Amino acid sequence: MSSKNPRTLSEAIQQRRATPSFDGSPIPAADLKQILQAGLHAPSGYNMQPWRFIVVQSPEQRKRLRTASYNQPKVEEASAMIVACGDADGFRTGDLEEMLRLGRENGMPENYAEQAKNNIPHYLSTHPNMVMWLNRQVMIAFTHMMLMAEVMGYDTAPMEGFEQEKVREVLRLPLSYHVVALLAVGRLAGPDKFDGGRFEMHRTVFGEEYGKPLKV
Repeated sequence: MSSKNPRTLSEAIQQRRATPSFDGSPIPAADLKQILQAGLHAPSGYNMQPWRFIVVQSPEQRKRLRTASYNQPKVEEASAMIVACGDADGFRTGDLEEMLRLGRENGMPENYAEQAKNNIPHYLSTHPNMVMWLNRQVMIAFTHMMLMAEVMGYDTAPMEGFEQEKVREVLRLPLSYHVVALLAVGRLAGPDKFDGGRFEMHRTVFGEEYGKPLKV
């Protein structure tokens, strides 16, 4: 079992590894809810919150999900698998109305609400790459959940190794859902993954324009 204790956010960011194997110990419902709530509080374009999360915990369903994830053992070993999806039709099927209702309850100016009511459907219905937009929104929430789990002392493994249509079939997803990523959450079994290292800042960060070093 992992010996990790709750950590600060800085520690979680620096120490996190993609866990190679989990011990299968159950995760308390209250902890799982806290992890999910972190994702639901993530920022979102137009506050449209197009993310949808399917939590898979039963052994039978995790076994089926494993077959759709290139037979990776950690899918069955993890305490919970969170399948992160984006709904391309959410703004058409009630999300916009609910977003505006909540906004008005919390002080959204009426002129802003009216503009959003008109502009958001136009923007999203004519977006040149809806899958890209969904990926952006969902991955922010996904990362919030992953880091919350790590801060709480759990181990995680973000996974992009899966077959879209097979996952859709296993989870009986609506056609408007696009599967973005899978998050395995649980406790580490065996040795942790090695630290692969990170590029130095001068290689990937620039100041003002490409090629100019950032002086920090």
